[in-house]
Amino acid sequence: MNPVLRPLQSTDIAQVVAAFAALGWGGKDLLQFDRYLAEQEAGTRVTRFAFVEGLFAGYLNVLWRSGYPPFAAADIPEINDFNVLPTFRRQGIGTALMEEAERVIAGRSPIAGVGVGMSEGYGTAQRLYVQRGYVPDGRGLMTHERPVVEGESVVVDDDLVLYYTKQLKSA
Repeated sequence: MNPVLRPLQSTDIAQVVAAFAALGWGGKDLLQFDRYLAEQEAGTRVTRFAFVEGLFAGYLNVLWRSGYPPFAAADIPEINDFNVLPTFRRQGIGTALMEEAERVIAGRSPIAGVGVGMSEGYGTAQRLYVQRGYVPDGRGLMTHERPVVEGESVVVDDDLVLYYTKQLKSA
């Protein structure tokens, strides 16, 4: 399957919000994608959308300034909020989006970073990153961008994350 990849456009937002609403995925609303568009236009974020035969299939972002302090301190861009709709999974959409993100990042940085949740729902992403050569950054689990301290009890939710990096070939 050959998806069409392109930057977020204002005309995409209604279709994207409707697709996530149909799945019952909260938080993927008009305000979020309006913010993504504004940040893309400001140059602080790159958002790539994938379409298959005109249908929205998935997207991801590249944040030039990560919210994760070690990435921010080292100027490591972060691949962020990566989603492929369930009906389009295992068809190369995620791989195409990741290749595009890595190509974009390689134009500015030799290293790409990504954070991935630790719950079962992130299992496919965890495997994808390892298969693509990402390795843990060695700082252990994070919650709300801070380290989980040994012996601490934490909630396993979308904020419990392990961060990975990958050395890229220059563009």
